[in-house]
Amino acid sequence: MLKSVLGVLWRGAPARARRWGVWFVEPRFTVTVAAVIQNEAGQVLLLKHVFRKGNGWGIPGGFIGAGENPQDALRRELCEEVNLEIKDLEIAFARTFKRPQQVEIVYRCRAAGKAEPQSIEINALAWFDPENLPADLPREQHKLIERALETS
Repeated sequence: MLKSVLGVLWRGAPARARRWGVWFVEPRFTVTVAAVIQNEAGQVLLLKHVFRKGNGWGIPGGFIGAGENPQDALRRELCEEVNLEIKDLEIAFARTFKRPQQVEIVYRCRAAGKAEPQSIEINALAWFDPENLPADLPREQHKLIERALETS
């Protein structure tokens, strides 16, 4: 009985009130994209990012803007940071984090051109053989690269 009454009240409420109600009770989180990008030699692109913890090395990525398609967000981030076009883009996997509340979509793709740092966010970039990644690359980044490449 209570469910029926609540359903009638909910469906009869103005759309604005329903949207506010959903916003109030649903969790908020950010959505990001990242990519394991390989060149023609099979090497993986790593960026040394100014704002990344540790030594700064890791795969490229960034935040998805409101209403932005994840693939478009990845292409935008790559253009802004290293002026790189990509091809053969496919989702490798998605993962979630509790702190911060975040969903990350990890892609696997190929470089279609030359990468050069374009942003003050990037200190350097380099291509590495997947079997010979830098010793100081964070363990989590090693695992992420391995996982993305094993599903290809």
